[in-house]
Amino acid sequence: MPDVVVIGAGVVGAACAHYAARAGLDVVVLDRGPVAGGTTGAGEGNVLVSDKEPGPELDLAVLSAGLWRELAGLGGFEYEPKGGLVVAEDDEVLAALTALAAGQGVEHTVVGAGRLTDYEPHLAPGFAGGVFYPQDAQVQPMLAAATLLREGARAAGRGTPILRTGVTVTGFLRDGERVTGVRTDRGDIPAGAVVNAAGTWGGEVAALAGVHLPILPRRGFILVTEPLDEPLVLHKVYTAAYVTNVASDSAGLETSAVVEGTPSGPVLIGASRERVGFDRTVSIPVLERLARQAVELFPALAARRVIRAYCGFRPYCPDHLPVIGEDPRAPGLYHACGHEGAGIGLAPATGHLIAQALTGARPGLDLDPFRPDRFDPDRSGTGTPAKEG
Repeated sequence: MPDVVVIGAGVVGAACAHYAARAGLDVVVLDRGPVAGGTTGAGEGNVLVSDKEPGPELDLAVLSAGLWRELAGLGGFEYEPKGGLVVAEDDEVLAALTALAAGQGVEHTVVGAGRLTDYEPHLAPGFAGGVFYPQDAQVQPMLAAATLLREGARAAGRGTPILRTGVTVTGFLRDGERVTGVRTDRGDIPAGAVVNAAGTWGGEVAALAGVHLPILPRRGFILVTEPLDEPLVLHKVYTAAYVTNVASDSAGLETSAVVEGTPSGPVLIGASRERVGFDRTVSIPVLERLARQAVELFPALAARRVIRAYCGFRPYCPDHLPVIGEDPRAPGLYHACGHEGAGIGLAPATGHLIAQALTGARPGLDLDPFRPDRFDPDRSGTGTPAKEG
């Protein structure tokens, strides 16, 4: 019988399995699809501290950024510690960005208008300035998830990961209130504990255990350009509007330019956010809007072709904080989901904290802000607590 069953083979589930295995636990990972077949495979690979307001999510991001640097030593996936440049359209926005950076307490440099092209030679003129964050980075998320699974298995002394794809979880085994394993379409799997790392579908998995997590899909599109002969964008570059959109509760469409190059040559262009359920319909107006905003940042992109676009669903929580830790309503069930668009960046810290919780170690961060039951009316008063920080 395994010590832990992890539901979900995306990057968060892979990180949970990786750190649990390194802690000496016997782990089995289940997914109804392939590795990184959900949100992970439809993300840009952002590892950001720059877009986080002071508070628990920023603390989680700083921890995770350090862990990604360590994990990069494993090899097997692209990791680019290239930094992020947030640009401001006018002096008022620059003042707000500067104040945010000062409050974050992370390493940053305020960049005046005359120095922006020192960082990005092809950036459009007219911006009032910006803030550069050297801790921002980029990973290739699908390869990262596969590497975490493989290296976790190796750390546990196995040649291959204990991974079962094409398996759907249909319920939970119980001993009274305690979760003691999972029911699947391939049979029951008893376990000492279960980790719900099902991403956008984390709320559905929680419901199988009779507990409520208000996780909803938030759709986002990404454009991919043809490979460029020479680098056009040197860092991750985005406008201040992206920070506002990340923190927004709106269900309607929001877009803000996020542009970055890749080692293989294409430029990735995001980001859009809208709550439309699991509708995968390609929206040409959204793609046009993203392209226009990208050209406003980097005019040279107007001469480049877009070769494809893809969409993914980000697991949205009402307070914009992930759900991490054991569920007091269903002991033995741990949650690691609800990260919205930050799941790739926050995956290592989430996995590390889950492994500490599973082994009874003192957590590296206070998990109370991420409690699974924080949305219950009898705990918060409203069921939808305000974002902390």
